Amino acid sequence: MRSRTMKRLAIAGTLAVLTACGDGGPILQAGNDPAPTTPTTPTLPQVTVPPVTAAPGETLPPTTPAPTIPAPTTTTTPLSDLPACPVDALAAASGPVELTFWHGMKGGLEDSLVKLTDEYNASQAKVRVVLQNQGGYEQAIDKYVQSSESSRPDIIQTPEYAVQQMRDTKSFVPIGACMQAAQMDTSDFLGRALTAYSTEGVQWSMPFNVSNPVLYYNRRVFEVAGLDPNTSPLSLEDLRSVSQTLVASGAAGTGIGLDTGFDGGGGWYIEQWFSKLGELYTDNGNGRLAPATKVFIDNPKAVELMTFLQQMINDGLAFNIGDDPSGQGVFLKMADSTSPSAMTIGTSAALGTVISVLDGGLIPGLTGADIGVGPMPGPGGAPGVLVGGASLWIVDGHGDEKTAASWDYINYLVSAQSQSTWAASTGYVPVRAGALELDPLKTTYATDPRFKVAYDQVNAPSDALTSAGPITGPLKQIRVVVARAVATILQGGDPQATLTQAATDANALIADYTARNSD
Repeated sequence: MRSRTMKRLAIAGTLAVLTACGDGGPILQAGNDPAPTTPTTPTLPQVTVPPVTAAPGETLPPTTPAPTIPAPTTTTTPLSDLPACPVDALAAASGPVELTFWHGMKGGLEDSLVKLTDEYNASQAKVRVVLQNQGGYEQAIDKYVQSSESSRPDIIQTPEYAVQQMRDTKSFVPIGACMQAAQMDTSDFLGRALTAYSTEGVQWSMPFNVSNPVLYYNRRVFEVAGLDPNTSPLSLEDLRSVSQTLVASGAAGTGIGLDTGFDGGGGWYIEQWFSKLGELYTDNGNGRLAPATKVFIDNPKAVELMTFLQQMINDGLAFNIGDDPSGQGVFLKMADSTSPSAMTIGTSAALGTVISVLDGGLIPGLTGADIGVGPMPGPGGAPGVLVGGASLWIVDGHGDEKTAASWDYINYLVSAQSQSTWAASTGYVPVRAGALELDPLKTTYATDPRFKVAYDQVNAPSDALTSAGPITGPLKQIRVVVARAVATILQGGDPQATLTQAATDANALIADYTARNSD
């Protein structure tokens, strides 16, 4: 699985080859004087569309009625019907309880996890955690579902798209049961982080490594174009206007580079924009109230969104990188010597690596300070994003002592101090507000506010189910279907017809999954 977090950390290799212009000068074209320009600001279709009235004597053509969204079916699962979490059982352990933890961290992220785990093991004598790297989230999921109960780990780390799939294995102790048994105060946890891993009234897993998409932009290019380098576009309307200024001034070849990968601009980002529009992605409250049965990815707002992005490409204001499986193409486009993009959207977890590589001098004339970070632009400039990254699940059936030990370790990992250390060393968003008051994260956010952009996005308050994102068993496969549709549209395909076919294919995936996993 190409994790959005770890694929972007390959940016270190990418930035090493972000070369300067053929004459040896920087690609930023800093010597160019911005050409006078009076950009127009086109308007993206708004959420509320005024009614069209006929002129005297005129007959309007028939219109297609808006789709009727049925009331959600609500299913609440009582914790009493699920495996219990005996948090006090660890006290009765006669010796150290050994836990196996399957994770998908790589590189510096794995180093940080190892350090935290070593500190936990050294802090007490009751539990010893053994880390086992599975090579990525997808490998961990596949191995888990194919393993027998006795060969499964005690804890597993899986991404947000796997919530329904993991839940349907009926093999986990819900974290909500542990929280309840421990009388845990969750008031300082990020609401969006918790709800990302809950459904049908149950908190299934504990958010741990949280990331989200942010806008990366070249501050120097903004200055060349006469734009404020401290202000990034918040709405899609602003994104188009800024791109027009950048291109018309000659400061950049295109405003923004877009990818169509399922884990980026082709799949995951579409879910982000649905959330910003306040639109449900699936029925039954995005699958949060009951299992989803169909998607709404071909609704009028989605068609408007895809038409807008297609027009950006057609007008030369955006560049289609394509699938970009390595995750490097969108960043390479920012250093294209012939037609560079000034902006791209990428994971917040890549920021630390981007800055450190640039400050290492690999690109003459460009430093980490030249990289700006802003919120992910969206329809109407609405704040907030969906949670990415992964969470921690406690495997059932291994005995009370292991369940209690697993909870103790997880509780350590999400403590305010651990989250401060974890976020500062990795670039992930801390899952609780208390981490911001503790060093090293307190100093990191104070000295470089760019790192706090991702936190502020996740911390945007909202009780709407659209702010939690969709849950459905084949969510990864649906993202692949949607990514193919986005690729077709950005290459000139008809938005409505393409999205309608994608919705049909996605609904078939849901129906097949439901049939295979029904009781």
